[in-house]
Amino acid sequence: MAPIIYLVRHAESEHNVSKDFTQRDPPLTATGLAQASTLIESFPDPASIAVVVTSPLTRTLQTTTVGFPQVLHRDAAGGAQLIIDPDLQERSDLPCDTGSGPAELHKAFPHLNFSDLGDEWFVKEGLYAADDVAVAKRAQRFRERLRDITASLEKDAEGASEGAPRSNVVVVTHGVFMKFLADDDAIDLPKAGWKAFNLDSREDGGAVLVPLVGGKS
Repeated sequence: MAPIIYLVRHAESEHNVSKDFTQRDPPLTATGLAQASTLIESFPDPASIAVVVTSPLTRTLQTTTVGFPQVLHRDAAGGAQLIIDPDLQERSDLPCDTGSGPAELHKAFPHLNFSDLGDEWFVKEGLYAADDVAVAKRAQRFRERLRDITASLEKDAEGASEGAPRSNVVVVTHGVFMKFLADDDAIDLPKAGWKAFNLDSREDGGAVLVPLVGGKS
């Protein structure tokens, strides 16, 4: 069976409530932490998750670690690989959508590894600029990366000797960027909501996400 890609929107953060978009990299609210914690029980077949890829913003990291605690125990039974990918950061260059440096993130999340995150990953330039062309290119680049991840998981599954292989991927990101990633202006998941996709190819060979019927929270 082809790997399933689950797009997950982060839970409620402080700026979602206060509407203070000048707050830099806001955390989740108490409600948001509670929303994220429900993913542990409500998410379909959590044992099938092999990889969780998350935006490096504080609210997505909190959603990931609270909602998918298996990323904290990769080497244990049922653990999952965690990838922190700046390509998943939100579209705008407002302070609320501008992340924190690796040193700050390490203080807030000492159990996570930020060694692959550049010191200025949050600077909104190049493909991280807040314009539609750049964001669309960034989304395409991430879909190609997803194709590499799922291909590796499928290869591992072929060599698995026993048991059902873990081959599904969770992507924790943001509401606006998700529209570009799914290539769907209408997608508008609730906080801590998710939707399931398969990965396919367009006529030009580019990777594209195809929704699974009924696959959403």
